Amino acid sequence: MQTDSFNVALIGSPNSGKSRLFNRLTGLNQKVANFPGVTVGISSGSSLIDSATHYLDFPGIYSMQAISGEEKLAVDGFYNALQADHLNAVICLVDATRLEKGLIFALQVLEACHRYKKPLLIAANMCDVLEQNTIQFDAQSLATALSVEVLPISGKTGLGLNELSAALATATVPTTPFTVSDNIIASDDSLTHRQAKLLANEYGPKGDLLIRAQTKLDAFFLHSLGGGISFLGIMYLLFQSIFTWAAPAMDAVETVIKLLANAVIPLVPAGMASDFVADALFGGIGAFLVFVPQIFVLTLVVGILEDSGYLARAAVICHKPLRLFGLTGKSFVPMLSSVACAIPGIYAARTVDSPRKRWLTYLAIPLMPCSARLPVYTLLIAVFIPTQKALGGLVGWQGLVMFGIYVFGIICALLVTAVVSRSSAQLHADLPFVLEMPPYRLPSWRPLLRNAWNRSQHFVTRAGKIIFIVTMVIWVLGYFPNQGVSLANSWLGAIGQWIEPIFSPFGLDWKYGVAILTSFLAREVFVGTLGTLFGIEDANENFASLTQQIQDSGLPLGSGLALLVFFSIALQCVSTLAVLAKETESWRLPAQLFVSYSLLAYAAALLTYHLVGFLV
Repeated sequence: MQTDSFNVALIGSPNSGKSRLFNRLTGLNQKVANFPGVTVGISSGSSLIDSATHYLDFPGIYSMQAISGEEKLAVDGFYNALQADHLNAVICLVDATRLEKGLIFALQVLEACHRYKKPLLIAANMCDVLEQNTIQFDAQSLATALSVEVLPISGKTGLGLNELSAALATATVPTTPFTVSDNIIASDDSLTHRQAKLLANEYGPKGDLLIRAQTKLDAFFLHSLGGGISFLGIMYLLFQSIFTWAAPAMDAVETVIKLLANAVIPLVPAGMASDFVADALFGGIGAFLVFVPQIFVLTLVVGILEDSGYLARAAVICHKPLRLFGLTGKSFVPMLSSVACAIPGIYAARTVDSPRKRWLTYLAIPLMPCSARLPVYTLLIAVFIPTQKALGGLVGWQGLVMFGIYVFGIICALLVTAVVSRSSAQLHADLPFVLEMPPYRLPSWRPLLRNAWNRSQHFVTRAGKIIFIVTMVIWVLGYFPNQGVSLANSWLGAIGQWIEPIFSPFGLDWKYGVAILTSFLAREVFVGTLGTLFGIEDANENFASLTQQIQDSGLPLGSGLALLVFFSIALQCVSTLAVLAKETESWRLPAQLFVSYSLLAYAAALLTYHLVGFLV
């Protein structure tokens, strides 16, 4: 390589292992998953082997003729890169276990590279799977037939990656031994398929061992009865794991915070400094950090579902019921992604081919129970729901309630899309639901754990900055002018009592009103704000958990459930609104959702409070 920077485009079909290969080559933390459409942007990174080599990772696409918004992003970006002088080579990744499918796309890439005079390498991934099943693959003969080097690799084990990096320097422009039309769809579409089938039959893996194994599993997971039962069971385990797996880590974090508080606070000079450390730092920020392990567990479990290949099956199972609400099975993935965070869910909605159903998916995403709501849910569940288990210890009441809250959010999302889809006229026919079934694979734990760690870290750094600023403002307003002697007579008390009539119909006092108000910056701020307020109020007491403080305050059950309902519906995330405005190229939809969901949340919370009061 003679230039200072050697730029390589990495492109391939969905589920070919492209993002995992990109991570392996660059050491970056690009998200890896076994579902079409997880990569929704163009990523870049320098090679770990040679820092002068720079990789561009394009989203996975099936054809150079774009259909979805995500495919258009990838195709347009790829053609722009091909026309640029600074692109030195292209790596087209194909799944060696599904060679015919990969070659259909590879032949189109080969023709494009020939047209724009760009060197091309074909990397046949998943060769470790072939070795495990003693299946043969003639890469050398395939390379001769295509006049392009074909390298057997494994992004999972690292097989052939050194050879791949070395081969970039000698990559050549393809000579297109096959005639592939510029317009694949307008011409004889079967031509490319026949060519790919001919090559796969001649040089590809022999035997149907992998297909037969997948078919057996699909017979269960896609069964009309067994598939539905397994889906509900897996979803319940997802939410139960939030408590079961995270509980020890949460207890450990809370213990560490208490030990640090008891050790640090006596060392700080008495007065305002000591009060700030106790109330704002340990009371506010500390109360928020306790819930970070749940973010880690949630991200990890969702990642396991993605990487194993089950997520595509879940989308197929959900397609028929989702159609009743105006959505499609492809809406399931953005909606489930929003369980971790609404922002990647909005980006993932690009994979929904139909513009109308994509718009309806945008309506559903903010109502999905995201991880920012998780600290609020966990706090209120810990206050009101006992830790005892039912059915001989198989089912925990707290996990069951958490599952119910998530189901409630999903039902609200579906009802909204159903009403909107039936009240607005359809101006055009929607595209059919077509989804590839990726192979079942054992998850790769290293990237999954790294992604869960990074997601938790990002959650802390993103929310932590906001919580720290809000906590400082809340503490100052609550501490002065009487140095925390009377919280009710502080500046914050005056503000809280002014807005108290808004939330008093729920049975909430002004402290909860202030916490709700600040949570419109970010939902998780609610916990930090309450921690600060209770810390100031109980300044003379021993350091206690926020859960214990709320229990001691005597918050009514109806008020707690009203809070749960309010946070399940209200759109309290500035970042989500900004990303939604960027994707829709207008602030109209975000503004409509913010106002309508806030009013709906208030009405539903008020109804819940009075209903509980009537029943209890």
